[in-house]
Order: sequence, then structure tokens, then C-alpha cells
Amino acid sequence: MQYEKNELIGAIKELIGVMKESGLDYLRVVNDKFEAELGQKPAMPPQLPLPVPVPQAQAAQPAPAPEQSQAQKCSCKAITSPIVGTFYSAPAPGKPPFVKVGDTVNEGDVVCIIESMKVMNEIQADVSGVVECINAKDGETVEFGEQLIVLK
Repeated sequence: MQYEKNELIGAIKELIGVMKESGLDYLRVVNDKFEAELGQKPAMPPQLPLPVPVPQAQAAQPAPAPEQSQAQKCSCKAITSPIVGTFYSAPAPGKPPFVKVGDTVNEGDVVCIIESMKVMNEIQADVSGVVECINAKDGETVEFGEQLIVLK
């Protein structure tokens, strides 16, 4: 395909108009007859302000120790979430919860459900013990590795 000079200029002007309308920063067109490259140089990253030193009025205090989880405070075992999703303590609305504080749980018992991507996943205890506390709230989102239930 051969382009007349006026056709080529018209096509380039049209491309520039499209770039302006769509907010494009760069366009490169390569053809067997010509090569067109349009665009702008990338903007320089903004300069971050330098930190201002804060005068120390007193001696630096040691950072507080991170708060320990319930399972770390005692010789407890935690059942953690294997996936991200929504925590449900019962098999269905209006039904009793799988476990309550003080219940004895055996390895393999279903302790809750986590809904992820419209799939209900039954979570089984990987250890046995007595339910010390339930950290997750019904209907709330839980993260991977989050402690759901602490067993003593």
C-alpha cells in the first residue's frame, strides 16, 4: 500500500487527534513503507521532600513488644484460615454453631465454614483440644493464616 504525502500527513494528524482525545502518551506505528513514532518523554518522578529532623526531648524509648496472640500467650493451638474468604460459624443461618467456647474438638471435626469465590469450604480441626476462644466473627472476612479458633 502506497501513501501519498498528503494522505500520510492526514493520517498522522488523525493519530495525533486520537492520542489527545484518549490521553495516550506514546504511539509507534511500523509499516513496510514507513515508520511513525509519536509520544512524549516520560515525566520526571516528583521530588520527595527531605525528612525534617525532630529534636529529641527525651531519651529514646524502646519500641513496645508486639502484642502476642492468644495462642502465643498460653500453650494453646490455633486453627488458622487456609484461604481468604467469609467466616461462618454455623452450617446455615439459624442453625447452631459448629463449636462454642468450652467445647471439645477432635482432629478432623468441622469447626467452621469459609466461603471463597461462592464455594463453601468446611474447615476441619488439624489438632484436638478445648475451644479457648473464637477470634473470627460470623460473616466477616478472614485472611490466609489468620487465627480463627484457639484450642487449649
